[in-house]
Amino acid sequence: MTLTLAHGMYALVTVSVIVIMLFRKGIVLPTLLGTLVVAGTFTGSFVGGLKAVFNANLVAAKELFSIFLIITFMVALLKSLKDLGADQKMIAPVQKVMVNGHVAFLCLAVITYVVSLFFWPTPAVPLICALLVPAAVRAGLPPMAAAMAIAMAGQGMALSSDYIMQVAPMLSAKAAGISTASVAPKALFLSFMTGVTALAITYVRERKTIQQPDQTTNLSLLDSVSEYQMNMEAETASEVSAAADSYVSETERNRWGSIFAVVVPLSMLAVMIYMFSMKFSGSKMTGLEGGDGAAFIGGVAIVLLVLASIAFGRMHAFDKISDHITDGFVFAFRAMGPVIPIAGFFFLGSGDFAASILSLPADGAKPAFLFDIVQSAQNYIPQNGLITGFGILIVGIITGLDGAGFAGLPLTGALSGALHHGTGVEPSTLAAIGQMGAVWTGGGTLIAWSSLVAVAGFCGVSVIELARKNFFPVIIGLCVATLTALLMW
Repeated sequence: MTLTLAHGMYALVTVSVIVIMLFRKGIVLPTLLGTLVVAGTFTGSFVGGLKAVFNANLVAAKELFSIFLIITFMVALLKSLKDLGADQKMIAPVQKVMVNGHVAFLCLAVITYVVSLFFWPTPAVPLICALLVPAAVRAGLPPMAAAMAIAMAGQGMALSSDYIMQVAPMLSAKAAGISTASVAPKALFLSFMTGVTALAITYVRERKTIQQPDQTTNLSLLDSVSEYQMNMEAETASEVSAAADSYVSETERNRWGSIFAVVVPLSMLAVMIYMFSMKFSGSKMTGLEGGDGAAFIGGVAIVLLVLASIAFGRMHAFDKISDHITDGFVFAFRAMGPVIPIAGFFFLGSGDFAASILSLPADGAKPAFLFDIVQSAQNYIPQNGLITGFGILIVGIITGLDGAGFAGLPLTGALSGALHHGTGVEPSTLAAIGQMGAVWTGGGTLIAWSSLVAVAGFCGVSVIELARKNFFPVIIGLCVATLTALLMW
């Protein structure tokens, strides 16, 4: 094949994006300018480049809008549960189980993982920290160990697999030109491998710091956590009190809160069991794979949202549900908005989307800039699955340095689809490996300027120290998971 000037420009922009990430700067601006330059060079028209910039964002928005919807409705559901006080009631029973620091560490990890799997860590962490961390600290678990358990189970293990909402697997799969169903199970397995390894190392290293429940050292940290909890409870009580006066009596609120505290977890558990049963029963029903799986959980969330809004507001539910959905959209666009222009640039490198972005005839030649570049350099790239796998992992880690774990998935996914030829490793495996590196790093376990700040603040510990202590367990976990994936698949 013949490489053109547009191919060279695409390669230059891709390398520039990686370098910019190393300096912890945003990559939205270079990807937007890169799309303009590459498209303008290919079409030989500045006007064509301008059209392509818009088309790239439009194509990316169309492909990713289902992701925005599922985030919106899950966040809206969580807000409706907060109105009823059901969010606190769902977790409160776990406080009684924390009889010592060892059990508390396990409880924090498990509860954070389950809640974050359905609601994502960002909205779930404040709830978990406010309700469970003070109980865990009183049981003898140091706040630093509590923060590490929450970060690794939530921002790491749950977010890196994203098996229920399937935002991350969809981003990786679309960029690689493969199905989400081929990436999601492997990402789930690798997230478990990484998480269990990292949590086990953390527990072994921190177990000597666990105290007896009746000891009262680290009072300043405990007071910090308790102070945050009291502030959270006061703020929530104020909001709920004002809303309850207008919408529902306190008796009704408590009754419906107790009901939904049982109904919602059971509904989500039923969804998980049903999806797993379809996956492992050998059934030919494939309607719950990929985007349809997200649609299923989204539909359940919508029904629960409607019922919770009606329970809280009766006739006022018409307005209340609109507020929650609006808040959900705001959260979704804040979390995922920057991904659209980034994805648009890397979609331009794929033959599946380039024609639409460049306004080319459907029956004409379809450029695939990234894949063409990799194929032309195939003879110079080591045909070794081990080198390729760990190379994708390193690229994923680099893309996560900007503190946004999902922003790098279009790049790791695109590279996975391009580099698998001749290595004997499936693109879905490479995409899952890259997803681990990107999300575990930028999602909030290794980078102090990511959402790890929230975990550290809620637990009353130094975010720099938390990131430092997370580094060794997480890197070892990523290496173990990557090596296991390359040996298995």
